[in-house]
Amino acid sequence: MTKPVVAIVGRPNVGKSTIFNRIVGERVAIVEDMPGVTRDRLYGKGEWLNREFNIIDTGGIELGDEPLLIQMREQAEVAIQEADVIIFIVNGREGITAADQEVAKLLFRSDKPVVLGVNKVDNPEMQQELYEFYSLGIGDPFPISGSHGLGLGDLLDEVIKHFPEEEGDPYNENTIRIALIGRPNVGKSSLVNAMLGEERVIVSNIPGTTRDAIDTPFTKDGQEYVLIDTAGMRKRGKVYENTEKYSVLRSLKAIERSNVVLVVINAEEGLIEQDKKIAGYAHEAGRAVILVVNKWDAVEKDDKTMRNFEQKLRDEFLFLSYAPILFVSAKTKQRLQHVLPMVKKVSENHHLRVPTNVLNDLIMDAVAMNPTPTDKGKRLRINYVTQVAVEPPTFVFFVNEPELMHFSYQRYLENRLRDTFEFEGTPIKIFARKKNL
Repeated sequence: MTKPVVAIVGRPNVGKSTIFNRIVGERVAIVEDMPGVTRDRLYGKGEWLNREFNIIDTGGIELGDEPLLIQMREQAEVAIQEADVIIFIVNGREGITAADQEVAKLLFRSDKPVVLGVNKVDNPEMQQELYEFYSLGIGDPFPISGSHGLGLGDLLDEVIKHFPEEEGDPYNENTIRIALIGRPNVGKSSLVNAMLGEERVIVSNIPGTTRDAIDTPFTKDGQEYVLIDTAGMRKRGKVYENTEKYSVLRSLKAIERSNVVLVVINAEEGLIEQDKKIAGYAHEAGRAVILVVNKWDAVEKDDKTMRNFEQKLRDEFLFLSYAPILFVSAKTKQRLQHVLPMVKKVSENHHLRVPTNVLNDLIMDAVAMNPTPTDKGKRLRINYVTQVAVEPPTFVFFVNEPELMHFSYQRYLENRLRDTFEFEGTPIKIFARKKNL
């Protein structure tokens, strides 16, 4: 089910990105000792005491009318709205600033659990400086050092105490959960309405009209489905500028709850980088994927238009070479009748399990046709193959030396699996493991 969301907020240059990197475990954010260097909100996955969560690194919040600072404040406000728990970072060496007090007021109004981290507390002598931070009214301050990793365990212990209770799955295991993801205004809500044949959700040309993720259960030809329409963004008084930046987190939540992801692309606008970014999350999550090109009725066409558009998608989405492409129109309902049959098909492929004997015969034939690679006189030897999971189909190759399984040969084996079995629409995971003697 959906992972809890943690947002790291605070004014610029208090060490948010360093702490984000520590929690995520890799250098994702740009870290530079200059206020405002983190321009956009970044997302990562964290884990503490076997609890997984999504984490957001915001740009700083600071008073002032400069466009960058206004943008950072808005990013932080969005993060606050989306988060289950907020980590508020202040700089222990500088003490409380007017900007910290303004951030504290913003957080107090959010009515969300807030954990206060006092960063850059590198030695015991600085512990005495903590008491002034009680005046922010946030609660107990936790002394931490992002650069040295000190105190983060205590901070995260407090964070996970505030996670919401894990909810059970409201749908039975045979229900196919379909997430519609894509940039704002590509026609996700219109597709939902057209597929259902009724006005179930609000449709508008203003990006960000969908207020929350909407689950729509329905049954078609005896199969139960749930359509998960990802929401736009909320903002008091106006829609956010550049809303595509803020659609990512909602998409992540919907992807986590889905079996099949429809990546919706606006045929009029064509492909932009954000489409690839959002589709990449679905691929990394191991979900079945269908590329749905909506508003196809609005495109001027000749006999090569569809082929050219499809080729462009294939060139741009190299990592989704397995995903079928459907050209549809929610407005005219053109080709919409193909969507659910394709969803059912790729869902079945996502669950496909190959018998072990058939799998090993196939791999032996593949090796006979294209022998395994060698390196420094050593040849890769595949002893045995087994499928260990579905959703997505996952295969473990027991070999003599896992490092000899080059990427190119692994791709060759994946292609042989795809040529032989029906894996359209689903990623395949392959792992090489050393055979224990």
